Amino acid sequence: MKTLLTLSITAALAATACADGLYDIPLKDIDGKDTSLKAYEGKVLLIVNVASRCGNTPQYTQLQALHQEFAKHGLSVLGFPCNDFGAQEPGSNDEIKEFCSSKYKVTFPMFDKVVVKGADKHPLYEALSGKDSPFPGDVKWNFGKFLVGKDGKILARFEPRTKPDAPEVIEAIKGALGK
Repeated sequence: MKTLLTLSITAALAATACADGLYDIPLKDIDGKDTSLKAYEGKVLLIVNVASRCGNTPQYTQLQALHQEFAKHGLSVLGFPCNDFGAQEPGSNDEIKEFCSSKYKVTFPMFDKVVVKGADKHPLYEALSGKDSPFPGDVKWNFGKFLVGKDGKILARFEPRTKPDAPEVIEAIKGALGK
């Protein structure tokens, strides 16, 4: 019983540390400006590693639709370009920004290109998918999705083939928003 209580307390402290730390991780936006997730504290986040030349790229349409439908309720979709899988995001930030806005009319926040797996994994993705995450394991491909609650805790992980408008994603977002 004592061991179970100790494990529960340790898990709670680790989750709190992860939640606080998530907002403090240094990032750059798509324009190269220093930022973090602090501006999104208190919001539900759908963090997605994206790519312009992937079979999953049409998911931008569904991500934008989620952003439009749920932003007023407190959801922020956040796109993190990634070139880790098949070199499917080879462009510069300016090229990525132009592609997303012209082809998919993306208005949700986009960030600097990051590494999501391996030895050079960005600290954000270490928090999302590293050994201390509630959903550990390498991101498998472009358009992996992490749902983060208003309190900064990672609530769910959806694999790349799970479309942003899949019932389980919508249900999880609505649950996190309290809808």
